[in-house]
Amino acid sequence: MSDRVVRIGGASGFWGDTAMSAPQLVRGAQIDYLVFDYLAEVTMSILASQRLKDPAAGYATDFVHITMKALLPDLVARKVRVVANAGGVNPLACRDALAKVAQALGVPLKIGVVLGDEISALVPSLRERDVREMFSGEPMPAAFVSVNAYLGAIPIARALDQGCDVVITGRCVDSAVTLGVLMHEFGWRDGDHDRLAQGTLAGHLIECGAQCTGGLFTDWDQVPDWENIGFPIVEARADGSFTITKPEGTGGLVTPATVSEQLVYEIGDPRAYLVPDVTCDFTAVTFEQTGENRVRVSGAKGRAPTPTYKVSATFADGYRNMAVLVIGGQDAAAKARRTGEAILNRTSRMLAALGLPAYTETRIELLGAEDMFGAHARPDAREVVLKIAVKCPAKASLDLFAREFAPAGTSMAPGTTGLMGGRPTPTPVIRLFSFLVDKAEVPIEIDVDGQRTAIVVPKGADLDAADLPPARSLRDVGASAGGALCTVPLIRLAHGRSGDKGNKANIGVIARRAEYLPYLSAWLTPERVGRFFAHNHPTQVERFDLPGFGAMNFLLHDVLGGGGMASLRTDNLAKAFAQVLLTMPVDVPEALID
Repeated sequence: MSDRVVRIGGASGFWGDTAMSAPQLVRGAQIDYLVFDYLAEVTMSILASQRLKDPAAGYATDFVHITMKALLPDLVARKVRVVANAGGVNPLACRDALAKVAQALGVPLKIGVVLGDEISALVPSLRERDVREMFSGEPMPAAFVSVNAYLGAIPIARALDQGCDVVITGRCVDSAVTLGVLMHEFGWRDGDHDRLAQGTLAGHLIECGAQCTGGLFTDWDQVPDWENIGFPIVEARADGSFTITKPEGTGGLVTPATVSEQLVYEIGDPRAYLVPDVTCDFTAVTFEQTGENRVRVSGAKGRAPTPTYKVSATFADGYRNMAVLVIGGQDAAAKARRTGEAILNRTSRMLAALGLPAYTETRIELLGAEDMFGAHARPDAREVVLKIAVKCPAKASLDLFAREFAPAGTSMAPGTTGLMGGRPTPTPVIRLFSFLVDKAEVPIEIDVDGQRTAIVVPKGADLDAADLPPARSLRDVGASAGGALCTVPLIRLAHGRSGDKGNKANIGVIARRAEYLPYLSAWLTPERVGRFFAHNHPTQVERFDLPGFGAMNFLLHDVLGGGGMASLRTDNLAKAFAQVLLTMPVDVPEALID
C-alpha cells in the first residue's frame, strides 16, 4: 500500500469564520486541498430567505467574493483543490458567481457542483405518509422555509474524479468535504468501512476550524497567540491513518487534549455516529503526540451505513424579541429579576387590554448572576445584565414589548442603565424540523461544465442496536476505596467540551490522567449529572463511554428551549454546559490528587 500523504486544510467552521484562515493555510503551509464548512441549520434558513427575495442569492457570498477572489491565483499556482458546501440553497448560482470571478482574473477553473440535497418536491408525498419530526413526534408544519437532506461524500469524490479544481455542494454532512477528498485520492469504496470511519473522523475533527487547534480549549491559558491561531491540517494516508497538525509559526496548540475535546463536540452515541457513507464507532479512538503540534489519531471503526438520509427542514414559527438592561448596585440580581417580571406583567396586561395576542413564551436571564448554574450559582452579584426574551405569533405584540421596555429606566430599579442597541426589533423565529427519508427517494447528480452525471449511493442496512458494544464500559472505583477524601472541582480531574444536538446538549468529559478515570466513572452517573442540571429540566440523561481515550459523553435531552433560533436562552447552543459541569465538586482520595 502506498505511503503517500494527502494534506487537507480546514479553513472554516461556520459562515462568518475568520478570513485569516484560508490565506494562512494556502500561503503558509503545503496542502493539497482546502475544505470549507459553512452550513448550520440556521444558516440554511437565512440563505433560503435570501433566495426568496433574489433568485440569484442563497449561497455563501464571502466564499466567492472575498476568499476565492483573493486566493484563486495562489490556489492554481500551488495546485490546491477546493471543496466547500458554500452552495447553500443555490449551489448553481454559487458556481456561476465563482466562474465570473475566475474569468475576470484570467484563471482557468473547472468547477463541479453536487445537486440533490434540496428535496422540497418530496414534501407533499411525505405529508401524505404522515412523516413526523424524528425527536418530538410533531406533525409537519403547514409550510417550510428550507428542506435539505444531509448528503454524503460519494458525489464529492466523483466530481473530483472528473478533474474538478473546485467542488461546490449544498447541504452535506460537515465531515463529507474531507471524506470525499480521501475517497477520491485513495480510491476507497463503499465497503471500506474502517477507512471511511477514519476519514469521517478526520473530517469531524477539522470541520469546526480552530476548535481542534486550541480554540475553546478547557486550559485556555496554555494556548498561545489567539490572534494568530493556526487552523488544522489533516495529513492522511491510504490505510486511513492520519495526523492533525497546523501551519508552522502560527498560534494555537495541537495536543491529544485539544484534539480529543473536538471529537466529543456535538456527538450523540459514539458507538453509532451516523453519516450517509458509514456508521462510525469512535469508542476505541486513541490520540498520540508524535511531535510538537502533531497528534496521530487512530482506532475508528466502521460498519455499513443506514438506508436513510437525515433531513434538516426549517419553518417559521412566529416572532421573537429580546432586550437588555444593565443594573448595578447592592442586590443587583434581585432588582433585575423584579424589573424583568414587572415588565412582563405590565406588557401582558396591556396586550390583553388591546386585544393583541399574548406571549407564547418568555424568559428572564441575569447575565452576571450565574443563571447558567441554577442552584449552584454564587450570590451577591453587584452588576448584572437583565435579558428579557419573548415569543409571540403577532409582530404587533412584540412592537408593544419593545416600546414598553425602556421606561424601566425611570420607573423601576435604582442603578438601571445601559439600554443596549436602542429599541429592540422583532425577528422571525425559525424552528428546525428533522426527519429521515429513504436514500432511494433522493436522486443525486453532479454538474461538471454543464454535463450532468447521476450518482448512485449504496442502499445501506438497518442498524441493529444489539450489535453495538455496551454503552457503559469503563471500570468504576468508589472514592471510599482510596482512604481519606478531599473535594475538588471536576476541572482539576478532567477537561471537556459541549455542544448542541437540536434540543439536546452533549457534554464530553475527558480524564486528565488515566488513574482519575475509574473515580470519575463512578462519580459521574447520569443521575448525578441530571441533578446538577436540574434547573434546565432534562427529560433524560444518557451516558456513553469512550474508553479508547478515557472519556464519557453525556446527552441531556430537551434542555435548550427548542435549540438554535427557536430558543430564547443565552446559551442556545450548549456552548457553556461543559464549563458549568466542570465546576461540580468531586470527592476523590487525597492521595490521588497529591
